[in-house]
Amino acid sequence: MPTSVELRQQRARVVESLREITETAEKANRNLEAQERESYDRHESEFRELSERIERQEAQEAREADQARSLGDTSNPGNSEPDRRSQVRRAFVQALRMGPARMAPEQRALVQDEAGMIIVPEELESEILRSLPGLTVIRPLANTRPIGTNRVRRRSLDEVSVGWGKLETGDQSLTDSMPDTPREEYTYVEDLYGLAKVGEDEFDDTDVNLEAFISDSFARAIAEAEDTGFTVGGGREDHEPVGFMTSDGGVPTVTGSSPDYSGASEGVALLDDMKALIYATPAQYRRNGAFVLPSGTELFISTLKTASGAYYWQPSVQAGRPNTFLGYAIHNQEDIASIAAGARIAAFGDFQAGYRIYDRQGMTLKRLEELYAEDGMLGFKVRYRVGGDVVRPQALRILETADNGNGGGGDDGWATRQSAAS
Repeated sequence: MPTSVELRQQRARVVESLREITETAEKANRNLEAQERESYDRHESEFRELSERIERQEAQEAREADQARSLGDTSNPGNSEPDRRSQVRRAFVQALRMGPARMAPEQRALVQDEAGMIIVPEELESEILRSLPGLTVIRPLANTRPIGTNRVRRRSLDEVSVGWGKLETGDQSLTDSMPDTPREEYTYVEDLYGLAKVGEDEFDDTDVNLEAFISDSFARAIAEAEDTGFTVGGGREDHEPVGFMTSDGGVPTVTGSSPDYSGASEGVALLDDMKALIYATPAQYRRNGAFVLPSGTELFISTLKTASGAYYWQPSVQAGRPNTFLGYAIHNQEDIASIAAGARIAAFGDFQAGYRIYDRQGMTLKRLEELYAEDGMLGFKVRYRVGGDVVRPQALRILETADNGNGGGGDDGWATRQSAAS
């Protein structure tokens, strides 16, 4: 038996049909034709019948709810939290298909916020967030924390020192192990917008397939943008997360021995600089260390050869395993600068300890009906809220090439090495 909410939704569709019939006649400045009158009367009769059924069903549901409360029964399907989530999910799919304006007020209230945006159900939002680590580079490496505010206050402390000995014998004092005065710092949650386009034929599929399509489209739209933000984002002034490769992140740098590693010996020096990057990182953060650099730099390293023609370093040939350098995994992030004078070309360290991502619950979307109508598509603009910041700069290190003063050696050096390699 349909619930009162479902009956109200049916009645809303009937009202919409009645409105379409009358508007068609009014636009033509005429009375209803015979066929239109017959259809109008049929819909009007159906409206009255649905109104009576809604009244009876609501009274029945009220009696069942009162009985469940009096018996302390929380298993009543019309009164349980799982049923509530199911109604919200159905209403969300209806909002995708019909748009909130065409929904019954009761249904619309389930998925629409004060600004008129469609609220993505928590379960579907969780599915999108779970799929992001498989599509991004930084999120699987970093520390992630869900929050419910627009900013997070961090009390930044220097590392705590400890010492051996008894206090009562004067071997040490509390001031020896106390940190410096904490500093008030904030990490802000920023707005990230993504666009998913769905063909009109997609709406002929089942609700489950539509939800899966939306979830996959949103995840892919979000993944690329947030990966860029976590890596080279400009921070609060640019309404972006703080990228760990930027100066705002405060990560210490290691200066390389060459501007562009263009000579035969200088190319090999890049391997030494990567080793120096490892050992410039404190030992406690090297245990879980990993490299992040663009794929072009990794390719450059893989072409370096000894005088006898043997490669200094070879990528992993085992499927599914990341390449490693001196036992540390290498991950590719294409927003990092390629080899050039004075460029930040690679990062190393414990990203789990050094970088934190803040996921703000409450994903919303807006249905765009007219913008892509000529292409036979519907658009859905998703608003996703996320922040990111370096929380422990000492856990990371950045390799920065030497500055030759003209900034023009990077591309020539890359071309020279590629020519020699071939």
